[in-house]
Amino acid sequence: MTTSTTETRKLYQQVANSIADAIRDGVHRPGQRLPSERDLAEDYKVSRPTVREAMIALEIRGLVEARHGSGVYVTEAPRPEAPVPDLDIGAFELTEARRLIEGEVAALAAATITDEELTELTAILDDMVVENDNNVKGDRADRRFHVTIARASRNSALVTVVENLWDLRYKSPLCRAMLERARQVGVRPRIDDHQEILLALRERDPAGARNAMREHLGRVIDNLLTATEIDALERARNEVAARRTELARRSAI
Repeated sequence: MTTSTTETRKLYQQVANSIADAIRDGVHRPGQRLPSERDLAEDYKVSRPTVREAMIALEIRGLVEARHGSGVYVTEAPRPEAPVPDLDIGAFELTEARRLIEGEVAALAAATITDEELTELTAILDDMVVENDNNVKGDRADRRFHVTIARASRNSALVTVVENLWDLRYKSPLCRAMLERARQVGVRPRIDDHQEILLALRERDPAGARNAMREHLGRVIDNLLTATEIDALERARNEVAARRTELARRSAI
């Protein structure tokens, strides 16, 4: 699909709107299974994570439903007069941005963090364990952990950026839906990853802190890929490896 400057705003919306039009026009009928994720990605010339975001957007709009182990099916045709909600940014894009930015934030913080801030991070990590054990939604301790690291960088602009990225998790309906799906299959903040980040900060190791943060957020993307898998036929090992190779290439930037 072509992408002009004005159209590149949100690829998932282009795909979702095109499929919605096809449903309205009778190309995909109520109760019919949509083409596979791979086929849709090839048809629209987008990545498979983009297709997943489009499918979740269509679910939010009530046009399709994902059936475990079977695929995605049309529920009902859209009403022409119904407004299309702005679902904002998806979890893949958001986490990719966090990986790039928070990796550098952690490196900077490693050179400036105080003993008091390290103690605070240790306490927050304990809170994160409690939240995981009690299945507390919102990942508030996780947010506090990352924002505290940003504040330890002594750069107010970076603090604002990190806070805004985290706020998008709660403000974007699409992002919330994707993260909730991940939670439903047992994805929680990884305590061991945060311990590795804290260890590098405690050692005042900028390179180690950067790597620990980037590896952590890379695994978050990995977990999202698994949690948002919508077509059981696509779960073969070589298919999963291909998706992760694509994201690994982007992560190397």
